Amino acid sequence: MIEKSTKDLLVKFLYNETSLSETMKIEELLNDNWELREYYATLEKAKKEFPIVQFDPPAETINKILRYSQSTALDLEAQV
Repeated sequence: MIEKSTKDLLVKFLYNETSLSETMKIEELLNDNWELREYYATLEKAKKEFPIVQFDPPAETINKILRYSQSTALDLEAQV
């Protein structure tokens, strides 16, 4: 059985978010553990099947967020 922490680390590894020491450890584990290799191959396949999504909110939405942020920043300044 693969531990949850190892699974989490594999996901980080898949997205190149591991430190050098974590990368070295995962590579060592993948070389030594066929069950882990199979699980990692499943993760790679799933990642390839994810649709590529681009988030492009309407300009009005961005403007509303910026106005809200500005108004709350001004409120905080008034309290100080």
